[in-house]
Amino acid sequence: MKIIQALNNSIEVKQKIVADSHLIEEIGDIAQAMVEAFCNANKVYFCGNGGSAADAQHLAAELSGRFYYDRNPLPAEALHVNTSYLTAVANDYSYDEVYSRLIRGIGNEGDVLVAISTSGNSTNIIRALETAQKMGMITVGLTGETGGKMRGLCDFLINVPSTDTPRIQEAHITVGHIICELVESTMFPKS
Repeated sequence: MKIIQALNNSIEVKQKIVADSHLIEEIGDIAQAMVEAFCNANKVYFCGNGGSAADAQHLAAELSGRFYYDRNPLPAEALHVNTSYLTAVANDYSYDEVYSRLIRGIGNEGDVLVAISTSGNSTNIIRALETAQKMGMITVGLTGETGGKMRGLCDFLINVPSTDTPRIQEAHITVGHIICELVESTMFPKS
């Protein structure tokens, strides 16, 4: 049955992540890097296209709003939410420039950029990472199995062990939720 097969495929991808000690360590390191950035008055930015843009917005909201419990907001945002900016830059320059241009405008050394692309090859995401690196930002990539062109541009890379876009995206949101949970519990420990 198609439903059971899809669920089993999703479970299998997550089991591969569980079995990969490097990916598990990388998840913890990303959360720690975000905590350190927040403690140093830096921000966390997210970017992606399509479903990955939705994930970017979702994860930014988990940090800037709340995750499990009430606490102070954290400075995190998705770079695509200003549609006037996005459409103007795409029209006047190129869609390839929408994220890198905004990073040049608002990013600072020590900020974190979380770039999400299932292929790892989206030009606007690649350019954002290149700009962030030049500015001394911490770069995090969430990709699929190969990592694509993003592989060499990320300080931290979660390359989900799959080539199936929906399964990769499901794993991205799971990993993102874990990172948000770790950040929240570290920044705001419950007694």
